Amino acid sequence: MFAAPARDTSAFLFSQVGRGTIEKNIIATGQLEPKRYVVVGAQVSGQVERIHVEEGDVVEAGDLLVEIDATVFETQVQNAEFALDVKNANLAQLKAERELALLREKRNNNLFDQDAVSADTAISSRIDVKVLDSKIKASIAQIKADEASLAGDKATLGFAKIYAPISGTVASIAVREGQTLNANQNAPELLQISDLTTMTLRAEVSEADVESIKRGMPVYFSTIGNTRKKYHSVVRQVLPTPTIINDVVLYQVLVDVENTEGTLMDSMTTQVFFVEEKEENTLVVPLAAVKGPPRDKFVMVREHGELVRKPVKTGVSTRTEIQILSGLNEGDEIVTGQASAAAGTKDNNDRGFGGPMGGPPMRGPRG
Repeated sequence: MFAAPARDTSAFLFSQVGRGTIEKNIIATGQLEPKRYVVVGAQVSGQVERIHVEEGDVVEAGDLLVEIDATVFETQVQNAEFALDVKNANLAQLKAERELALLREKRNNNLFDQDAVSADTAISSRIDVKVLDSKIKASIAQIKADEASLAGDKATLGFAKIYAPISGTVASIAVREGQTLNANQNAPELLQISDLTTMTLRAEVSEADVESIKRGMPVYFSTIGNTRKKYHSVVRQVLPTPTIINDVVLYQVLVDVENTEGTLMDSMTTQVFFVEEKEENTLVVPLAAVKGPPRDKFVMVREHGELVRKPVKTGVSTRTEIQILSGLNEGDEIVTGQASAAAGTKDNNDRGFGGPMGGPPMRGPRG
């Protein structure tokens, strides 16, 4: 340990070494969006008859949202049901005719055995039964086809009522009552439901920093509207495809956060801090107090009115602070700068403070 000659220390700024928390962060901006949302569309064409919700309403999965005029679809279902009833009646008639044909075949066979009727008559009776069997099979097949068609018509009728696919908040409504929808070309968008209980933050990180971002990395952020409130989470994913804006390459980093208080909204802008390193209850000093090259760092300490150069080992550093691992004690008074530019210039020129290595001229050890 070496000391500088006694001199007026009033030309310097001092602070005491204290304990605290130091973080090395990657800072970015981001935007919030619901992690889960659904754009609800219409699968049938028609006029919007009634909208049962408003923007901002909270809905549960299965709640009725919108009704489309179902007159045409109801008519189609009724016609299909009537046609199916007719074919079922025809099938019943064919089955009855087959029963009669079986009796006729049996009787003619007995009469043929007694030589009471010709062979042609007996054969004709058997053919009549086979013909009816074929007609019955065809009728059953047609009924199945009509039943499938009826099921489709009923499904189409069901599409005239649109229900909430998920629980959430109605974020937007894109149609009005009385509006005509055309679903033949594309599915018309009716509204969007967003689950706001969990939000996803999309942070844009520069290519210079993105390699330092890892899954599970601690992160916190605040919104423009409330910079004092911090929301904590971890990194979920780094998307591989960049966004290039004015030749600046940015990568999106996804962070999920629980919105338990409901204060986070869609599209909110945030300032994001990715925590690279963090040390708590450690010695922290201003970065300007540490001088020297990486392997020979030192701090100027005021002891008994003199400035003493003390070598230090450092840890986590930020743009303004640095962690002290050894070399200083809590409460030490250290030089953090000069009281004025004029005083600093005179001191540097006359006494050499901050010379090639930023320290005072050396003298021999104290005796």
